Amino acid sequence: MSEINKTIDIHKAIEAVWKIESTRLIAGIARVTRDIGIAEELAQDALVAALERWPEEGIPEKPAAWLMTAAKRRAIDSLRRGRMLELKHGEIARELEFQQQRLGEAMDQALDQVIDDDVLRLIFTACHPVLTIDGRVALTLRLACGLTTAEIARSFLVPEKTLGQRIFRAKKILSEAHVPFEAPRGDELKQRLESVLSVVYLIFNEGYTATSGEEWMRAALCEDALRLGRMLMGLLPEESEVHGLLALMELQASRTAARRGPTGEAVLLPEQDRSLWDHAQIERGMAALQRAQQLSGGARSYALQAAIAACHARADTVMETDWERIVLLYDALLQVSPSPIVALNRAVALGMAHGPAAGLHALDALAAEPALANYHLLPSVRGDLLMKLGQYAEAREELQRALAMTDNVREQDVLSKKLKQAMLID
Repeated sequence: MSEINKTIDIHKAIEAVWKIESTRLIAGIARVTRDIGIAEELAQDALVAALERWPEEGIPEKPAAWLMTAAKRRAIDSLRRGRMLELKHGEIARELEFQQQRLGEAMDQALDQVIDDDVLRLIFTACHPVLTIDGRVALTLRLACGLTTAEIARSFLVPEKTLGQRIFRAKKILSEAHVPFEAPRGDELKQRLESVLSVVYLIFNEGYTATSGEEWMRAALCEDALRLGRMLMGLLPEESEVHGLLALMELQASRTAARRGPTGEAVLLPEQDRSLWDHAQIERGMAALQRAQQLSGGARSYALQAAIAACHARADTVMETDWERIVLLYDALLQVSPSPIVALNRAVALGMAHGPAAGLHALDALAAEPALANYHLLPSVRGDLLMKLGQYAEAREELQRALAMTDNVREQDVLSKKLKQAMLID
């Protein structure tokens, strides 16, 4: 093997180690520094050191411990420089020695003492409500998933510089707001958990159906969200909504292989080859849903959505799906999480259960909803229902409206095909 190939292989191995260990490493350092911005900076310095030394020395037997040691050295160097500026000459030696010893001991113990609570603190801090949603998403992917700024920027189709500024601002806000590095307890946990779960599901949804660009799905984002969901399930095993969200993501992600055609084109649910669905993932989703229900969370938002996904997973075909049950589940969901999007999905299910006229009637009641004014799925669904009713001229108008509203190339392709179909039939 050439030296170049050997170096490339080691760099790939370092990337893999970073993906596995970075969350624990940053969490361990943050427990000592009480600042995730400083913790990430020290962890990144350790990564740079690994990239410089491991190609020559080889990957150590305990890479996480090596990285923590490198971070400790960098922290002590930073402390030394900072204290030299702050202390009078006569006090330097004694004070610096004390500070170095205290920091060194804390960092030595940090990795061994990193327990689930530290990782949980990291996730809750990254998803703190003081941050914007964009900031929470970017920081969570960066700190809890170990993604680089470039990877996150590519996933969300924004310039790397913009994403980097977003992360910088988020860390600065946390520091200036003196947000403590801790996991909330009691009633506050319930409130803050909602923020965490919404961030995870937002990441999943952006991967499941990209809002813009040329890809129908960004599967890597779905995997990142699933990894976070599984992590949270282990950290908060008694929280029903964690199990509910994981169930929902597992069941939806089980369709991944069937949702894209040979050239990456979108394949919608009615046309999917269900033999391609991942049945092991379906079983995991069903088990998580059952656990949510056992924890008395079956009537909460994510569990209800997972129950709807489970109806699809149990059916061999679209026509065999229990659409009546799905309508009832959407009715329950509207009670706990009223939303125009939920009402739109209910109209689709109603159209399948009781015919397109019933679906169209429910859909027309949503026409004045401000939240749906620029939502492409409203005219898209309306176009489908009108086609089923034989009202092709109106269907074409709706499909043309939907086409103008979406920025995803694959969705545009789907709508264009429907539009051509409506023109040929009429």
